Amino acid sequence: MVLLIPVLKHTIRNLPTEMEITDTKIEELAHLARLEFKESDKHKIKSDLERIVGFFDKLSEIDTEGLEPLIYMSDRTNNLRPDVVHSDFNKEQALFNAPDKDSDYFKVPKFINK
Repeated sequence: MVLLIPVLKHTIRNLPTEMEITDTKIEELAHLARLEFKESDKHKIKSDLERIVGFFDKLSEIDTEGLEPLIYMSDRTNNLRPDVVHSDFNKEQALFNAPDKDSDYFKVPKFINK
């Protein structure tokens, strides 16, 4: 968690220090997210958003001087298998259990109408 703080602080650095959550702000967010809220739910949403903003305000109080931003979660690198082309099946094996086939092809029902 300590390593994530510089990244979070960098992310929220340009946010206003005191953000007031209003019904208008909730309606704007709902419009942008293409959500619809009942009037009865707005109070709960307002409370949740105020807690989220308060959390980020609390993070901005942490002294991160001298800490480098975290780019990766660990020092490990991906261990990938070599990209080698090989054939696991020949045509006969691939078509063996096909419900409908033609000499070299799978037959499937038509699903595009032109």
